[in-house]
Amino acid sequence: MATLYNIADSNVRKTWFLITFFLVFVILIGWLFGHILNNQVILYFAVAFSVLTSISSYWYSDKIVLATTGAKPIEKKDNPELYRIVENLCITAGIPVPQIYILNEAQPNAFATGRDYNHAVVVVTKGLLGKLEKNEIEGVIAHELSHIKNKDMLLMTAVVVLVGIISLITNFFLRISFWGGNRNSDDNNSNNIIFLVLGIVAAILAPIAATLIQLSISRNREFLADASGALLTRYPEGLASALEKIASDNSQLRTANSSNAHLFISSPFRGKETKSWFNKLFMTHPPIEERVANLRGMKV
Repeated sequence: MATLYNIADSNVRKTWFLITFFLVFVILIGWLFGHILNNQVILYFAVAFSVLTSISSYWYSDKIVLATTGAKPIEKKDNPELYRIVENLCITAGIPVPQIYILNEAQPNAFATGRDYNHAVVVVTKGLLGKLEKNEIEGVIAHELSHIKNKDMLLMTAVVVLVGIISLITNFFLRISFWGGNRNSDDNNSNNIIFLVLGIVAAILAPIAATLIQLSISRNREFLADASGALLTRYPEGLASALEKIASDNSQLRTANSSNAHLFISSPFRGKETKSWFNKLFMTHPPIEERVANLRGMKV
């Protein structure tokens, strides 16, 4: 039977394996396009531009997300019980107490954001507070605090940088190739033609592959936060039961969109989830059934 510790260790290894693979993938794509176009400046520019824009987004991520969702901050006097839950779990986790926000939505859900411990925010919906039991709320909060403790915002920002680099260099390659950017000495050379064909195929497939890797890392981080959260509460059943209730609730989350859906503990889109293997590749979250099974198969 799996323990909380080896599940967490397994997911950490999987995530870093994917990150390493992603880095190698970016380098190979950059090398291929640079070789075909005989120009490495494009790669350097793409890397610099992606890093700068992603760092800027990361620095202001909490403000952007809170503004788009309309979540409102609360003080301890507004909900003392919720504050006690967060404070007790933060003591166990060894992290500062984050700001707490309430989202005026009927769907039970929650998310965490912020660039570091001192700028972290935990957001819960009114539906979550009204529809879940205390031990279930504790499980959800522990999951979100685990994202903060595991520095998932930093990791996912790095992944976004890599995805951005892939998107930019493939876009540049296709545009320059279309306008005759291949300046190798012999345009009719069969090797150049083969590389050009490979480059065009890579330019089409690379952004899709990059997105799939990004989503796979995101799903692994959810499994890790489940295990880490269960470790905080020492009660995996609380989070397992919470996930089942959240998934079975049919309320719509009006402020959810494709740019913030990955932040929530469970996909906020109701009636749009599919279970085919192909569609699972493009899911931001692992299937609830798998997460619940993992939690209930763990030993504390």
